[in-house]
Parts: sequence; structure tokens; C-alpha cells
Amino acid sequence: MKLSHTLSGLSVAAALLAAGAAQAQTAMGGMDMEKSRYGGPVYSGAPALAVTASLVKAGGGPAHFSTAKALTSMVGGKLVTAEVGKLTKQYGKASVGSWLTVFDFAVADSLKIATAAGVKLPAATLSGHKLASTLVGAGADKDGTFYTEFLLDKAVTHKIHMQVMEDIDSKFGEPADKNYHRLTNQAMVDVAHALGAKSVKVAELH
Repeated sequence: MKLSHTLSGLSVAAALLAAGAAQAQTAMGGMDMEKSRYGGPVYSGAPALAVTASLVKAGGGPAHFSTAKALTSMVGGKLVTAEVGKLTKQYGKASVGSWLTVFDFAVADSLKIATAAGVKLPAATLSGHKLASTLVGAGADKDGTFYTEFLLDKAVTHKIHMQVMEDIDSKFGEPADKNYHRLTNQAMVDVAHALGAKSVKVAELH
């Protein structure tokens, strides 16, 4: 589904997205045939910690991460407002509110688990459209379908991703976890399309 607002410089953004996808598939080998709970392949390779650090920085840092702030930093307030309106119309206000709350928790919990394991994030290296395109590219499988779980495996490792899902289930319930994946699948594809990458496909769960 298309967003009601588009960004300037779509050709540049689309090129960045294509480069991000190619870089993600090349630099992040380790794709398994196993399927994730909510669809998509499992990634068992090393995490792209510089990308994770960039997302955390875009959202206000480890202590104050906000999904809304991260999205605004990457694609601008006008597009974020339009996207939230679209998602609200598509899924309802309560689902969108739950999505943002669980997304914030997922990032905070991932960082907590990683820190306890001795993982230290490097300096952030990406921002704006380039960060958004890299995130979409990292979550896209070989057929161009975006899966939230594939992105999370690459962002924090499959092991930490699985622990975070268990923590989400425990704190918010499995339906909220599923809702988080459903809306992230849709939102990231919407972002990709707004950046000019119309070939990115939405997962069955959306």
C-alpha cells in the first residue's frame, strides 16, 4: 500500500536502498533454512552492530530510545505523521499504540541483554535515509520480502532476538508480540516505498 506523502530525491533514496539490500545480503551471510515464528528466514551470523548503534542513536540513545523519534530522524516528521495516520486507519489506534510501546521495549530489552552479555555497541555510522534503507535491506529476504524477525536477527543476533520475544510475551502477551511484528512489517515496507523502492514486498503477516 502506498503512503499519501512522498519524499524528494526518490531516485537517490532508491539507489541507497538497493545498495543497502545488496550490502546486507553480502556482509551478513549465515541465512538458515529454518523459519521464524512470524515468517521469514532465520539469520545465524554475526550482528551488524554499527547499524544497531545507528538506530539507537536516531531514537535518542540507550536510556531514552523512542521508536517515533527514530523514525522521524530517519525519514522526517511529515512522512511519519502520514504513516502513523495510515497505520491507525488500517489497524486502529490501540494497535498502533501497542506497536510503539512494544517496539520501544524490544530495543531497551535487547540492549539490556546485550550489555549483560558484555556486548558493546560501536559508534553509529549511519543516519537519515541511508539508515532507513539499510534497515529495510537487512530485513529483506532474497525475494525482496521484508521480515521483522530477519532484521532483528541481524541487529542483535538470533539468540537475543528470541529472548526478547519471550520477554515481550511475558510482559505484554503473545498477541502484542504478533501485533508488533505485523505493524513493523507493514511500516518498513511503507517506508521503502516512500523512498522509491517499490519492489520491496510486504510479508504475509501484515
